[in-house]
Amino acid sequence: MSIKTGKLSNEVNLGFVKQRRLELGLSLQDMAGVLGFKNASTYMKYEEGSYAFKANHLPVLANKLECRIENFFEKRFAKIAKINKEVG
Repeated sequence: MSIKTGKLSNEVNLGFVKQRRLELGLSLQDMAGVLGFKNASTYMKYEEGSYAFKANHLPVLANKLECRIENFFEKRFAKIAKINKEVG
């Protein structure tokens, strides 16, 4: 996992975050509020990948989205496992 300036890069599976939010019927404003943002548009920039989620956002997201932090990275882990299997 690459980390730069205290933020996680686009390694977070943003598609999962959005899908889970929609499954639970949560609005962009609901998510903005839980992360301490004033505007839904600020949260949307994180969900779309314009901004990178910080490490301290992940436990809050996991709680609100009723999932585990690991779920945010499953797609990435699956890709790494596939590459390791092909190489090994």
